[in-house]
Amino acid sequence: MSFSLARLVAVLALPLVAACGAPPRTEGPPATLPGYEAVQDGEFLIPAVDPKYLVEGNTRTEVAYTADDPPNSIVVDVFARKLYWVMEGGRAVRYGIAVGREGLTFKGRGYVGRKREWPSWQPTANMIRSRPDLYAAYAGGLSGGLENPLGARALYLYRGGRDTMFRIHGTIENSSIGRATSAGCIRLFNQDAMDLYARADTGTRVKVRSLDESLAIEGPMMDDAFGRVVPETPEAIAQRERELVEIAEYEKREAERQAKEAEEARIAAEKAEKKRLSSCKRKGIAAEDCPVLETAAAETGATNG
Repeated sequence: MSFSLARLVAVLALPLVAACGAPPRTEGPPATLPGYEAVQDGEFLIPAVDPKYLVEGNTRTEVAYTADDPPNSIVVDVFARKLYWVMEGGRAVRYGIAVGREGLTFKGRGYVGRKREWPSWQPTANMIRSRPDLYAAYAGGLSGGLENPLGARALYLYRGGRDTMFRIHGTIENSSIGRATSAGCIRLFNQDAMDLYARADTGTRVKVRSLDESLAIEGPMMDDAFGRVVPETPEAIAQRERELVEIAEYEKREAERQAKEAEEARIAAEKAEKKRLSSCKRKGIAAEDCPVLETAAAETGATNG
């Protein structure tokens, strides 16, 4: 991935806050939940989803569905960060999603006007105008692939025959699922985007809930200490407060450790500089002609070699 593209990906998929205090790594690849294994899709190998992102609420799950939306339709709840594929018999498949700024701009009903496998992506004129350093290089578009922000599949929401610019798509940044993000519409794990894509045909009805609808059906939601959406309960609020304290303490310890290492490095550099100048002085070399440590070491190595 090029440097500029790496920066672009970071901006499009930045989560609110990174998790701290991750458990130590174990030998061998981590176990993966069924449905989230690596997938060979044509010429592209989609990586498995790391289990640490498959927390409760983020995974594809069949659930009871009590709202009155019709079967074979999509319901998006940007406040609960959930997407539902409604089925017969009061059931639905629930997916965890990430919601970007563009995902908050549409409410109400629409339909899938088109769908694409490995879609191309092109920044809008406004994006290029506001952040030319990030987007100008992609003014002509970015072909579909593993580095494309739209992931493996995309559904394009239309209303009244016109593209609303609202997208439901895969993502190359699995850590964003369940969180609010800096940009983008509605993201799913690539494996989930492929699953939904196979269910939804062009013309499928899509409903994006309002806040009142979300509260009536899902109840109040909140972000936990790591930016993941969870039901707002007294227990969750208390846990968030505890975790925020722990995160602050961890960050303080890290800042102190880094400051200590920086001070130790500064002292070591000063000692090395004094030693260098002292060595040159003993040899009769003026300070301005004294070789830097790297040069002196290289010359010594060449002489001894």
